Amino acid sequence: MKTIKGPGIFLAQFAGDTPPFDTVGGLAGWASSLGYQGVQVPTGPSGLLDLEKAAESVDYAQEFAGILAEKGVVVTELSTHLQGQLVAVHPAYDALFDGFAPPEVRGNGTARREWAVNQLMLAARVSRNLGLTAHATFSGALAWPYMYPWPQRPAGLVEEAFAELGRRWRPILDAFDAAGVDLCFELHPGEDLFDGATFERFLDGVDHHPRATILYDPSHFVLQQLDYLAFIDRYHSRIRAFHVKDAEFRPDGRAGVYGGYLPWVERPGRFRSLGDGQVDFGAIFAKLAQYDYPGWAVLEWECALKHPEDGAQEGAPFIRDHIIRVTERAFDDFAASGVDTARNRALLGL
Repeated sequence: MKTIKGPGIFLAQFAGDTPPFDTVGGLAGWASSLGYQGVQVPTGPSGLLDLEKAAESVDYAQEFAGILAEKGVVVTELSTHLQGQLVAVHPAYDALFDGFAPPEVRGNGTARREWAVNQLMLAARVSRNLGLTAHATFSGALAWPYMYPWPQRPAGLVEEAFAELGRRWRPILDAFDAAGVDLCFELHPGEDLFDGATFERFLDGVDHHPRATILYDPSHFVLQQLDYLAFIDRYHSRIRAFHVKDAEFRPDGRAGVYGGYLPWVERPGRFRSLGDGQVDFGAIFAKLAQYDYPGWAVLEWECALKHPEDGAQEGAPFIRDHIIRVTERAFDDFAASGVDTARNRALLGL
């Protein structure tokens, strides 16, 4: 059995224009000073890593890893959350998602999708060049506007959406397979893959591809009122990445799961810093240890109230204290009496 690796931290919410958050070295040193051992690196507009250059040059990829190593951290996974969403975009969201793409492909859905697919293909090669085994992304969405079944959905609409989603992602999954890397979809409202049922639909559409896996984030399940512990029991064999993020759900007579279009701080379901929400992380870490989860525990800071730097500072010890160092022997081994087949048969009256 394996002990979960960590603590790690996702850099997307911290990259910025002022030191130490404006360079990868600065971010790495800051994370290390807080006690983090790994960083999950976004590959979108942050500019922390040149995907094209790292795909073509193993030396550049290793130089990038060396900058982190000098600061005392390693790469846990790369992330293409922003690019992954652009693999499948419903026209209703075209204008909003254009901001995630470079200017030269904005306003052109086909060119934008081709750019996004190429970004994923590059990320597979870069992950291989960095010696990584997992990659974090989003699925994008074609069916999300029809999530609530009113007006009644026409027969076959959802099936066609997932068939198309499978067609778009299959070559990308094959590229990650060739690179020896698991593609971990964060199950997230707003994406077509947002719970276990939708993930199963997707698996059917890609012939249960071995690289189609899950980035497990319990906060999104709290907001959906899904049993996040039973989810691990059901899907643990596909969980290959883990965002440690807290949330709370406190419905009242005014709003519930759908949130009433309220700002985050007023919604019944909202993200919180670690330890401030309702997620039972003790049970989660125990289940992941039980099922031999092979990856990292990575803080993703999103909170409607607390300052991000405070959340990051509290996150490292929180994760470290929840990681279970897996035992190499059973607690009652001291009482073992050895294997004696004849004796066992006698004890059974055989």
